[in-house]
Amino acid sequence: MPDRTSHDIILWFFLALFLVSAFFLGRLFWPFMSVIVLAAVVTGIFKPVYNFLNRKINSLFASLLTCAFIFLILFIPIVFFVGILSKEAYGLYLMGKGGAISDQIKPLLESSRVLERANLFLSNLNIKITGEEVNKAVSELVKFVGLFLFQQASSIASNVLKFFVYFFFMLLIIYYLLIDGDKLVAFIIDLSPLPREQDEKLIQKFKDMAGAILIGNGLCGMIQGVAGGVVFFLFNFNSPFLWGFIMSLLAFLPIIGIGVVFIPVAIYLFLKGRIASGIFFIVFYIILSGGIEYLLKPKLVGQRVKMHTLLVFFSIIGGLKMFGILGIIYGPLVATAFLTLTDIYYTSYQQLVDPVKD
Repeated sequence: MPDRTSHDIILWFFLALFLVSAFFLGRLFWPFMSVIVLAAVVTGIFKPVYNFLNRKINSLFASLLTCAFIFLILFIPIVFFVGILSKEAYGLYLMGKGGAISDQIKPLLESSRVLERANLFLSNLNIKITGEEVNKAVSELVKFVGLFLFQQASSIASNVLKFFVYFFFMLLIIYYLLIDGDKLVAFIIDLSPLPREQDEKLIQKFKDMAGAILIGNGLCGMIQGVAGGVVFFLFNFNSPFLWGFIMSLLAFLPIIGIGVVFIPVAIYLFLKGRIASGIFFIVFYIILSGGIEYLLKPKLVGQRVKMHTLLVFFSIIGGLKMFGILGIIYGPLVATAFLTLTDIYYTSYQQLVDPVKD
């Protein structure tokens, strides 16, 4: 029988081998990590559909039909929208780069004397704004937004084969996660050295956040984007589809939301002398944004996910910068993992680290 020293050596040797194998396994899976995470999130959202079908047919066919449903819901609209989005985003980028936006704003500022009044107000702060600065700032903003969206859309459009492969790879992962996902979760919980309730809490938080992002924010963002795009179309603004898509993304962001688009447009209409239209845009924005944020979204999301508004804001902005469009999903998930682990530490381990604290 080996003594304690030999036992410790064997244990540390095994742990070293295990960590090395885990490292190389992670390297193997890393190129597909974004697809795996996205597949896990989508699986959690469509699991009720699978459960409903599984009560009537066996798990293999239930998973296959669920994947077919996901294909119809996600793949076909994405392929249809990417082409339109790429074209309109590139047009917006050219407008900002070519000075078309500046040519429209400059006469408005001169005719309305809004800069003169603004500078009169800001003179007490020793600040002065010139028309050239406003034109340059607006043009740069339009160019940046247009280029970002064009790059996101064109990266899909220019790599159609890669997009097809990754999407069907995601469906393959979803197919098996629907069938064996519960077994995989049970395996991870058994493998984890953390107590079972802590593992279950961490997994549940991820499920809740995924539901809040895709069902709550996703559906509410789509409603606001579609409604905003329709209004832009009715008022004969250029690229209504693009602006609707931008508003769908902005709807994910707390604090600012679709007001980033609606308020400047309302100001533009006021400067043009279209007072009634400007008032309509402001009222429509208040009703749409307020109704979604304070009536519909709380009912969809509920109290499952509690995260400070400012943390949600920065997690989404940081996610967009690091991961592109999918950062809308990955950013809040990273923040959720940190907050959940912090809560577990506070409730279970703080006393072990600092027993003096109450």
